[in-house]
Amino acid sequence: MHYRYHDSPLGRLLLVGDHAGLQQVSMDIDGKPWRLEPTWRNADTELDEVCRQLDAYFAGRRQTFDLRLAPRGTAFQQAVWQALLSIPFGKTSSYSALAAQIGRPSAMRAVGAANGANPIAVIIPCHRVIGRDGSLTGYAGGLTRKALLLQLEGAQLPRQAELAL
Repeated sequence: MHYRYHDSPLGRLLLVGDHAGLQQVSMDIDGKPWRLEPTWRNADTELDEVCRQLDAYFAGRRQTFDLRLAPRGTAFQQAVWQALLSIPFGKTSSYSALAAQIGRPSAMRAVGAANGANPIAVIIPCHRVIGRDGSLTGYAGGLTRKALLLQLEGAQLPRQAELAL
């Protein structure tokens, strides 16, 4: 497993992956140190393509990512994360719509929990999920970052998101 840090408009990101693919993109939350596993090694060039694509995305030159992803999670979480990948750039969805999409229309809270457990922020676009009423809802990186990502993508922002910036 390889890791590296990458600076972004969201702050410092931790990238983690191996031969199977990218497993983690985490944001710095309140300066809390990331937990690095003792078996992880500093990346040389292994995560360069992830960095290039993230930089292009943040510069407005990329709308989709072309990376091998290998997030670890339960079968239910994997289904939710796959559904997140189907939300187009600049668009939003709701927890209820995602629950219906994966064939579990009454599992809105579980979808919310799986969304919150997304280990590959930005690339698996959990930031594109908002409340059914159009309100911004929880985001592990904070609502300001969520609003920034939605604004970067040109999504129609709810009034509270505009105020958060």
